Amino acid sequence: MRNISDLIEQHLKVLLLNSQEGAVEIQRNDLAQQFSCVPSQINYVISTRFSLEKGYVVESKRGGGGYIRIQRIELPAQHAIHAHVCDTIGDCISQETAEGIIYQLEEARIISQREASLLRAAIARDNLMLKLPYRDELRAKLLRAMLVALLGKS
Repeated sequence: MRNISDLIEQHLKVLLLNSQEGAVEIQRNDLAQQFSCVPSQINYVISTRFSLEKGYVVESKRGGGGYIRIQRIELPAQHAIHAHVCDTIGDCISQETAEGIIYQLEEARIISQREASLLRAAIARDNLMLKLPYRDELRAKLLRAMLVALLGKS
């Protein structure tokens, strides 16, 4: 059975998918009530699963009439993705940022789930047994090379 965070994430993604503007505004307390959870659970889901690295912009307005607005950032067209990826990766990249890029590409169906799994395994800190900053530099080189090879397939 899926946990409450997965259910909330899925619900928000369905709302985003059905939105003509590509954005959704929610009331945190209303959503918490709908899922019978505490409002901090909603905050957790939004901060961990709807981050900029994962392709989302989140705005929030606090107060009585406050809301949380989640907007999906679309990746550039296929022919521009190579440049976008190279610019984003740079000379070094943290594991969290690298996984965010992989997540975006997988969500946009540019890479398969299997390809994403292979990329994650290759860039995992457990497999790159180096000290910082060398580990982040190697991760950037590996990720860039693998994505150039994958994205050049079409």
